[in-house]
Amino acid sequence: MSVQLNDPAVAAFVAAVNAGDKDAFFATLTDDATMSDDGSERDLAAWTEKEIFSAAGRMEVDRVSPDGHTLEVTYTNSTWGAMHTRWTFTVRDGKVSRFETGQA
Repeated sequence: MSVQLNDPAVAAFVAAVNAGDKDAFFATLTDDATMSDDGSERDLAAWTEKEIFSAAGRMEVDRVSPDGHTLEVTYTNSTWGAMHTRWTFTVRDGKVSRFETGQA
């Protein structure tokens, strides 16, 4: 990571993605977590398996918002290569309850 993340839940999310650790990743989420990709709602388990875990997804954080809930990231996986993306997080009770990602 090239910048400091100031929200512990978001930092744990990024660390789990970069470690390829599914158990740690799902531990960062609320039981009812949801997500969207480029504005379309997605099945969280199916999307993360395809776009993160089976494709060796990695996040290099380039910028973080002052509240720590919006990241600009160079996201790389074996399917799409590297792309500039934005990730916005909703955090509830110390866990991510929703994330939205898409091209930045």
